[in-house]
Amino acid sequence: MQFEIIIMELTFIQKKIYDFRGQRVMLDFDLSELYDVETKRLNQHVKRNIDRFPEEFMFRLTKVEWDGMRSQIVTSSQKKRKLNDIPYAFTEHGVTMLASILRSETAIKMNIAVVKAFIAYKKIVLYNHDLAEKLEQLRQEMYGRLGEHDIQLNQIYDAIENILDEKVNHQTWNDRDRIGFKQ
Repeated sequence: MQFEIIIMELTFIQKKIYDFRGQRVMLDFDLSELYDVETKRLNQHVKRNIDRFPEEFMFRLTKVEWDGMRSQIVTSSQKKRKLNDIPYAFTEHGVTMLASILRSETAIKMNIAVVKAFIAYKKIVLYNHDLAEKLEQLRQEMYGRLGEHDIQLNQIYDAIENILDEKVNHQTWNDRDRIGFKQ
């Protein structure tokens, strides 16, 4: 029962992980929802501790990235957000750093769950990459074997054609030249 709850929680969190600029990130409003804190408060904590969040930990989406994404997501925390406010994106390391500035019990527990979700996400990506490599290997082997089979089938077809040509050229019993006494 508890294992199922953990799996559901991880799946819920994984749905909030997005790919931007070649990195997996979570947006500030999703994190504030998970940590049970207002987005405004989360961003205030981050701004007060901005030296802990270099660009590889956190960055602000561009207007183009945000406009492209806004049509895909609808969350309750977005209803309160101003249209011009573009969210921050936190990488896995940025999410971990958030735990050090948000000291509530909920934030700490959710941070552990979020880090586990990032780890599970990485495993899925690696597993899919391994599967893709294995499929490509099988495809190459299959094409190699098909090439061998094509050669063998062509040899069989040539042999059958030769037999048929010999049959056509072979005279029937009644049409053959007789040897011996002529009548």
